[in-house]
Amino acid sequence: MFKKIKQKFKQACSKKNLWALAFMLLLGGAPVMAQTTAGDYAAGTTALTQVTEEIVKYVPIVVKLCYAIAGIVAVVGAISVYIAMNNEEQDVKKKIMMVVGACIFLIAAAQALPLFFGIGG
Repeated sequence: MFKKIKQKFKQACSKKNLWALAFMLLLGGAPVMAQTTAGDYAAGTTALTQVTEEIVKYVPIVVKLCYAIAGIVAVVGAISVYIAMNNEEQDVKKKIMMVVGACIFLIAAAQALPLFFGIGG
């Protein structure tokens, strides 16, 4: 068993493989050296500022979308609970709590989203 491992190791350490490894290590560092080290981060700061401004434009739309989804969840959940109550199912309380929890979460998320992005209060 150890003879096979020793043979494989010798094959892996052949001159051809070592030259290929040295070549890859030499050229592998080239992309890293191509990066600028000037210390001027103005372009990155400008890009992040633009992205922030674009995200801020979408926050009111997402808030309204959360409210709409909460309304749909409430209506569908109320119908589901009504059907469960008429069929005398066992877990009606569980369904009610799940629907109420989902609506509370969506409303809380809609309230917290502008605060997360630091938009007016």
